[in-house]
Amino acid sequence: MARQVQEEGQVLTRKRAKVHDPGMWKVLLHNDDYTTQEFVVYLLKTIFRKAEAEATAIMLAVHRAGVGVAGVYTRDVAESRAERGRQLAEREGFPLLLTVEEQDG
Repeated sequence: MARQVQEEGQVLTRKRAKVHDPGMWKVLLHNDDYTTQEFVVYLLKTIFRKAEAEATAIMLAVHRAGVGVAGVYTRDVAESRAERGRQLAEREGFPLLLTVEEQDG
C-alpha cells in the first residue's frame, strides 16, 4: 500500500513493506532397520512433545510408509528439533535420519 505525502510542491510516495507469515517446515522421520520403535516413540514424546498415543501413531506411520512427519514448525524450531533428535539418536547408538523440508502451500 502506498501513501502519498506532499512536501513543498513535491509528491513523495512511501511504500510499506509487506509482512509475510514465516513459512512452515516439516520435520521428517525416516525409517531404518536399526532404530527401535520404542526409541522413536520416546524421541517423539521428549523432543516433539507428543502424547503417547500420537507418538505411537506417528511411529507406525513411519514404519509403514518409510517416512513420516514428526511435526510442523517455523524453520528455526524445525531445524533445532531435528538436530536435537539426531543428537539423541546418535548418543543412543541409532542411525535415525531426521530431515527438514518446507511445507507446501
